Amino acid sequence: MKTMSVGEFKTHFSEVVEQIKDGEEIAVTYGKKKEVIGYFVPKLNKEKGKRTLGLLDGKADVLFKDDFKITEEEFLGFA
Repeated sequence: MKTMSVGEFKTHFSEVVEQIKDGEEIAVTYGKKKEVIGYFVPKLNKEKGKRTLGLLDGKADVLFKDDFKITEEEFLGFA
């Protein structure tokens, strides 16, 4: 990860934006101690597709007996 001061960031803003678009991660520092005040990272390109459900299908079973009972307090987590 590349590090630069606020002044460098401001001076080279357009170049920095291009670097970020190319996948570079940049930490911006401030002050004499050069404390990191923020990070600029590229946007994740997650494709929004169908959500996969049932990853554990066929690997586990749940069975509730007909006489299964739970109180309202147990259901709400008070018991």
